[in-house]
Amino acid sequence: MEHYLSLITKAVFVENILLAYFLGMCSFLAISKKVDTSIGLGFAVIFVLTITAPTNWAMNKYFLQDGALAWAGFPDVNLSFLNFIVFISVIAAMVQLVEMILDKFSPTLYQSLGIFLPLIAVNCSILGGSLFLVEREYTLLESTVFGFGSGLGWLLAIVSMASIRYRLRYSNVPSHLRGVGITMLLTGLLSIAFMSFGGIQL
Repeated sequence: MEHYLSLITKAVFVENILLAYFLGMCSFLAISKKVDTSIGLGFAVIFVLTITAPTNWAMNKYFLQDGALAWAGFPDVNLSFLNFIVFISVIAAMVQLVEMILDKFSPTLYQSLGIFLPLIAVNCSILGGSLFLVEREYTLLESTVFGFGSGLGWLLAIVSMASIRYRLRYSNVPSHLRGVGITMLLTGLLSIAFMSFGGIQL
């Protein structure tokens, strides 16, 4: 239990997929203007990462990695060169599912997210999570925990930024820093704040 608690803490804070690896910055910068929209997209990312991480783990384990097809009588086949295209296909299918669910149950949020919802399919934080779990040789349960933790970290990062940007409307930001400039500075400061959790031992 402590191992999984440590893994999720690491994924949320120390190795936040957005603030430590800067994956998924495009939607982060565009959507973090509004808190409500940021929360909606954050939960969508959590759902997609939690589902795609174990699914892509299974695809790699039983179909793609070297010797994965031994169960089918092909022990020498190595399809790992298909990792990217298979992972992206799984992610695209899950994003389509999220789109249909939101369109059905929350049309307002669906309209607010606009083009950025289908762009989750090519969000590098989602693909990065799948590639990390393969590289780190996580088990199925570890992959699921890591996927959920990474999504939770992404949600926490974008909601934090949206909250700060909301308050910035009432601040006297120097003209040359307004817009993307101050947002990038704040992203760096948030990264430092999140990485300060690196000394925690569970």
